Amino acid sequence: MGKRLLMIVGDFGEDYEIMVPFQALQAVGHEVDAVCPEREAGEAVKTAIHDFRGDQTYLEERGHDFELNATMRDVDPTDYDGLVVPGGRAPEYLRTHEIVLDAVRHFFEAGKPVAALCHGPQILAAAGVLDGYEMTSYPAVRPECEAAGCSWVDEVTTDGNLVTGQAWPDHPEWIAQYLDLLGDEVSHADPAAADD
Repeated sequence: MGKRLLMIVGDFGEDYEIMVPFQALQAVGHEVDAVCPEREAGEAVKTAIHDFRGDQTYLEERGHDFELNATMRDVDPTDYDGLVVPGGRAPEYLRTHEIVLDAVRHFFEAGKPVAALCHGPQILAAAGVLDGYEMTSYPAVRPECEAAGCSWVDEVTTDGNLVTGQAWPDHPEWIAQYLDLLGDEVSHADPAAADD
């Protein structure tokens, strides 16, 4: 049975890190409400595409307009089974909104599944919920995560109710581990068996 999930996004969040989990989680039967503080359902946030080309940091280009399907001030975190926190530049200012931090704290206090990717852990650090966790993030966010009390590792990691990845190239493993936390069973057909 599908779960109800909350996704917190904002302008210049990473395009793939918003669009891919939003669609993938819906594809397996979950309901995903995408919200942004100070924006209404039906309004859009602008995304950015981050590419890794061997430079000291990522290259950022304009992505898509991503339409919100819920209004943050109208949602009650207790109505949701899990939380998704994408990365990009949005987390650096989303973490300044108390409504965002309060929502994040609810999911940790209730032990509900949380998936955070890339710069998303900046929000978790600001909410004060990372103490004692083993996790990962975009490597440049590592100092903030460690200052918040976590043990940082260099791979997609699930610790208790939290699954974390470093960036959108981690999607297959990160989404799979989150689906596992949500209690989904995903099976893949064996292509060789179809030829028999």
